[in-house]
Amino acid sequence: MSDPVPNRKGSPFAVAAWLVAGLLLVVAAWSLPVNLKSVSPSLLRAAGEGTPSVGAFGRDLVDFEKLGPASLVLATARTFGDPRAPALGEAIDKLAARQPELVAWGGWDPFLDPLFNLHESKGRAASTPVLTFLLPESARATLRAYLANSRSQGVQSLLRTRDLTATGRFVPATLPGGQPLEAVILLSALLYQGEHLSLSLQRELRGLAETAAAQKELGELEAFDLDLLSLGQRLDWIQLCELLRRTEDTKTVGEYAHLARVAPDQLPLIYTAALFSDSADRVASYLIEYGKAGIEDLRLALTDGQGAVRLLLLRQVPVSRTPGPEIGSAATFGLLHPRIALVAKWLGFLLGAFCLLRGLDRALFSPGPGLAPTLPHLQSGVIAVLLAGLLVLVTEPFLLKGAPASEFKLRATLPVLVTFSELPPPATVKNASTMDTSTLLSIGFFAALQVTMYLICLVKIREIGHSSFPSLVKLKLMENEENLFDGGLYVGIGGTATALVLQVLGVIEPNLLAAYSSNLFGITCVALVKIRHVRPCKRALILESQASSTVMSA
Repeated sequence: MSDPVPNRKGSPFAVAAWLVAGLLLVVAAWSLPVNLKSVSPSLLRAAGEGTPSVGAFGRDLVDFEKLGPASLVLATARTFGDPRAPALGEAIDKLAARQPELVAWGGWDPFLDPLFNLHESKGRAASTPVLTFLLPESARATLRAYLANSRSQGVQSLLRTRDLTATGRFVPATLPGGQPLEAVILLSALLYQGEHLSLSLQRELRGLAETAAAQKELGELEAFDLDLLSLGQRLDWIQLCELLRRTEDTKTVGEYAHLARVAPDQLPLIYTAALFSDSADRVASYLIEYGKAGIEDLRLALTDGQGAVRLLLLRQVPVSRTPGPEIGSAATFGLLHPRIALVAKWLGFLLGAFCLLRGLDRALFSPGPGLAPTLPHLQSGVIAVLLAGLLVLVTEPFLLKGAPASEFKLRATLPVLVTFSELPPPATVKNASTMDTSTLLSIGFFAALQVTMYLICLVKIREIGHSSFPSLVKLKLMENEENLFDGGLYVGIGGTATALVLQVLGVIEPNLLAAYSSNLFGITCVALVKIRHVRPCKRALILESQASSTVMSA
């Protein structure tokens, strides 16, 4: 009978080196502010560093005498305490006092002066929706005469839609009660004539007008007219021009009209983001996708500067507010090399978990019968993959769930004839895009239970392996501990049942991942114990007992 294998624990220095290396790798990986399906606040700050602030952008608008847009930018800057907001407010007041005729229209537009005599608007002390000026018959008659002489084919195509009587939600412009439709048609033609539309929007609008004229009905153009009516009731002339100049298609116009109806209190922020990022399309897409949570993410980006807003809208992902260490240089690296930083982060989690487990192996366990010296490397690697995956889930709260049901999703509207009724905001939908804290804690707790169970099983195997009993007795003792070695399954099933009960009782958020992760960890634990430890140990004991029997019989 062979002697027991001596205890060969690692030296304290080696153990400490493994543990320290593991901790450093995990912390370094966690400090990289890069995520697959979200963006971190520190990365936004790095992107916005050195770029214009909202207040500075508003001051540029004042310098160009665009009072209307600057006023909305000021309202946004005040919501998050931009330090340049007071100076911007003073600049707006000074310009309004010096040129009060600019206030109602939102700014200066040279070719509008002979049409509407802008100097008569001095009595209006605030920004005025542009449709207010176009609804009177005298204003529409003046505008019709002016646009009739336009040599633009697009303007003429839009004017021809005024004579169409096949409408759906508008009263025809030529019939009594058709003033809103005529005002919107003239407004769209005036925007086209003044080149206040983006080239792609001009092209699409002209195509819709020509199709409507050919088919003798407004058709798809009517949806655009409704959206323009909604925006014209809320924005002054310059505000509307600046928005449509940054809008690429009629779909985005419809999305902005929808956002203006369902989130009127947030209109200054939404408008500011469109001008600040120079892309109304990306802003609309982001908010339609993420709803009220997207509003807060956009507000955070606006606080950090223009670069932060453009980064957030370019990636079209939510902001991850998962706490963690922050290193300025790490944010810069993640901004310059996002893919390399993401790979480095996940690899750091894997290597860090492996080093920690390897250090624990060397500190607590020594090779016994059936445990080859290289086996701890393999077992540490397997568990390291699981722990690294858990760390990734903790730092990637949006990885396993799709986009939530946004409060701003487009919905069908009922037909109306003259007035465009305001739709009430949809019911608040709870944001389910992030993995809530209780779910993460549940997964972490179940993983910790299985790691503890795994360590208990290894201690028992080591205890039997280093005992002084004969091989057959050791084999019987190993068989006697089968229930312990299956303990991971029992704990896993119990954890799943407990999680489901807690979800039914409302203690934790309903999430099958939190429940069934316990079973997954249990199966993995038992597989590691039985396949990687118990089986080799039993094989060694069987061979040892057989060899002893042969020697004794000889």
